[in-house]
Amino acid sequence: MATDMARGADTDLVLACERRIVNAWPSPATLLIDDWVVRFAGGYSGRANSASPLKPGAELSENTLALIEELFRSDGLPPCIRLTPLVGAATLAMVKERGYVVRDASFGLIRSLDDVTAEIEPDLQIEARPSADWIAGVAARQTGIKADAGKLAAIVEGVRLPAAFATWLIAGEPVAYGMSVAERGMAEIGSVVVDPAHRGQGLGRRLIAGLMGWARAMDCQQAYLQVDQTNAVANGLYRSMGFQHLYAYETRVLELAG
Repeated sequence: MATDMARGADTDLVLACERRIVNAWPSPATLLIDDWVVRFAGGYSGRANSASPLKPGAELSENTLALIEELFRSDGLPPCIRLTPLVGAATLAMVKERGYVVRDASFGLIRSLDDVTAEIEPDLQIEARPSADWIAGVAARQTGIKADAGKLAAIVEGVRLPAAFATWLIAGEPVAYGMSVAERGMAEIGSVVVDPAHRGQGLGRRLIAGLMGWARAMDCQQAYLQVDQTNAVANGLYRSMGFQHLYAYETRVLELAG
């Protein structure tokens, strides 16, 4: 049964992105339970620590939801469900009735790469694997659990598909970072961070453009990403670069007692 969240969304394209995200941002531990993927990464990142539907209209029985909740609790994490347009109506209602609260809400954006050339500026360094410097640089410019380089490494070192780990250099100094992972004609872009001292200089835009150029060189036809709905700066940047709204989703958690 279709849900209100699915209205206006291209379900096939949503599914294509959601399935690829599992590989582009791999969790150290992943379970497939019915039509859901359940992922664990020590609490780093909502996508990597949640249960997500991988089929249009995917439902969970009460017993299966209870199992998922116990799996998260045994890992010391609050049970977490991503409610994308793929979730079934009964499960959507059940999650809300059980008291899951919204932790964050995001947009899935997508862009054709037909007008992108496979060019990369010389100040953009791209590596096929995440170096220790790349991991440390990204972590150092994050806050909270996102500053944990070890947890970030556990995710990005698990990437097995063609990938670009990008570092923008100014006079040899790393000042911005990002990554992209290519799979079957689509490239995910993520982990874009710019050093606070160098923000407002257009480096994020140039870095993203470089990652799109890399994706084009990898024969990708589309680039996609996910962005927090409340991040007006990032949303404005991506929209100005031609990314279009594909879908919206909520990440809901059931807080641990006591």
